[in-house]
Amino acid sequence: MTTLETANPEIAATIDVGGIATNYHDVGEGDPVLLIHGSGPGVSAWANWRTVLPELSKEHRVIAPDILGFGYTERPDGVTYDMATWTEHLVGLLDALGLDRVAIIGNSFGGALALNVATHHPDRVSKLVLMGAVGVPFEITEGLDKVWGFEPSLANMVDLMGVFAYDQSLLTEDLAKLRLEAATRPGVHEAYSAMFPAPRQRSVEAMTVPDSDIRSLTQPTLIVHGRDDEVIPLSNSMRLNELIEQSQLHVYGQCGHWVQIEHTASFSQLVGNFLA
Repeated sequence: MTTLETANPEIAATIDVGGIATNYHDVGEGDPVLLIHGSGPGVSAWANWRTVLPELSKEHRVIAPDILGFGYTERPDGVTYDMATWTEHLVGLLDALGLDRVAIIGNSFGGALALNVATHHPDRVSKLVLMGAVGVPFEITEGLDKVWGFEPSLANMVDLMGVFAYDQSLLTEDLAKLRLEAATRPGVHEAYSAMFPAPRQRSVEAMTVPDSDIRSLTQPTLIVHGRDDEVIPLSNSMRLNELIEQSQLHVYGQCGHWVQIEHTASFSQLVGNFLA
C-alpha cells in the first residue's frame, strides 16, 4: 500500500489489486464497511461518499475504492468493463487488504455490484445497504440514459446534475465545473464511453441479478431510495424489498438520486444504526 500526500482529496492510498493500482480511502476503526460508488461521469469514491465518510468512520473502518475504470484507479488497456470484472476487482481488493468479511453499501451501479459480490461470495458479506440500486429488471429511464450517454460540456454537466438532485440549491456552476474537469481527465471519458454504449438498455440487463440469486440472500439488508429519483426508479427498491427476506425499505421524500448528499445526517444515522 502507498499513501500519497496530495492536495486533491479524491486521491488517497494506492494498493495493488491483481496488478491494478487501485485508489481507495481507508478511514476509521472497527468492523469493516465497503462503500461502492455509482457510475456518473467523473465519479470517484470521494465525490460519491465525501459527506458520509466522516460520520460512518466514527464507529467503523470504512473502505471506499475507485472502481476499476473510474476515478484515480488505473485503467489498463484492453480491459473488459463488466459485472464479472468489477466483482473480481472488488473481491481482489478485500483479499489484498486481508478482509474476510465486510458490510457493503452500494449506490446505484454500486448496488448491482454489491448484489453480485453478495450472491457470488456470500461468505464475504455480513450486511448489505442498497441505495437507489440497479440489479433488477427495469426500462431504462431518461435520466439514466443521460448519465450513461454523457458527452462532455459544461451545459451537459449542469443539466445532468439537475437530474441527480431534488434540491436544486445544491447545484452550483462551480460544482459542475469540478465534475466536468474530473470527467475529462486524460483517458477518463474514453473508458466511460466504453462501459455503457448505446443501446443502453443492454447495460441495465447486463447488471440484472437473477431473482433466484437475490432471494437466496440471507444477509440483513437495508434498502434506501429517494422518492423523486429520476435516474433509478423507486420500483427497483420495492422489488428488492420483496425479494430479500431479511430486508427493510426506507424511502426519502423530497429526494432524488443523491440520498447520501441530500439527506446526509439522516442517512448516516439510519445506516449507522443498521450496521451497529
